[in-house]
Amino acid sequence: MKIAVVGCGAVGSYYGALLCRAGHDVHFLLRSDYEIVRRAGVQIQSPAGDFQAWPRCATAPSEIGVSDVVLIALKTTANSQFVELLPPLVGDGTAVVTLQNGLGNEAQLARLFPAEQILGGLCFVCLNRTAPGVIQHLAHGLIVLGALAGPPGRRTHELAAAFDDAGVTCRVTEDLARTHWEKLVWNIPFNGLGVASAAGPDALRDPAAPLELPLRPCLTTEKLLADAGWEAMVRELMDEVIAAANAQGLAVAASQRDFQIERTRSMGAYRASTLLDFELGRPLEMESLFLEPLRQARQSGVAAPRLTALCAVLQQLDARRLAAR
Repeated sequence: MKIAVVGCGAVGSYYGALLCRAGHDVHFLLRSDYEIVRRAGVQIQSPAGDFQAWPRCATAPSEIGVSDVVLIALKTTANSQFVELLPPLVGDGTAVVTLQNGLGNEAQLARLFPAEQILGGLCFVCLNRTAPGVIQHLAHGLIVLGALAGPPGRRTHELAAAFDDAGVTCRVTEDLARTHWEKLVWNIPFNGLGVASAAGPDALRDPAAPLELPLRPCLTTEKLLADAGWEAMVRELMDEVIAAANAQGLAVAASQRDFQIERTRSMGAYRASTLLDFELGRPLEMESLFLEPLRQARQSGVAAPRLTALCAVLQQLDARRLAAR
């Protein structure tokens, strides 16, 4: 397949490199890393074995053209670029696949392309981009793939088979919305509290209070679970996310809480993507990861006080970043 990767950070580069190694015609749309990846390829450092891949490189979508699959791994803060970046890559038979975090990404794509062409991929993986063109794979790698419009069809199953053949465990879900909320059970507490820990636990008890300065060091997943108070907040947030999903009829099992926590203990001192964005002074993925889930929780009759406080603290921290620019 001809595959275009839009958003070549850790997620896009990792899965794109695996598909390239498997023999697909993979094109990376690059900006700052263009020269390095063009000359040296993509280096994947992984406990499963290091390797190097050589995707084709482009700086403009028109250089790639219409593709069989478009993998979107942009930060959701860049979704306004969809209208500029994607149309030259998408034809009538193209599968448009978002691998992004949170809620609402497929709906944004459906404003540009037929819903029948749009897929969502939920990535359960620990990755970091350690240097231009260098990706460190720490653990996991599962993708759960679903269709936006109706049950998954031939297009979805063919792409899942391509991922499997490339060494990526890929499952197909019959219910993309439920799978999104199952991932939020992990994403909201660990991405959110990893950043909010810089303000300290008292800020989450009184989010209207001004931030205490200086900020504290952000906490990794390991440190969040090593402290009884932070772990209690993780569990409370997970319970609110599960309640919000179930209020929408999505049947997310209560056992997801303990499953996700035990799975996270095996990751060690993992720095979630939102934590890395915060430390690098980048905008936080507030809308897709936190604010839209909170809106849907409230619309479903779930008050979600812990998530409300988390959103307030994160918005204060994000505003502080903007003020410091």
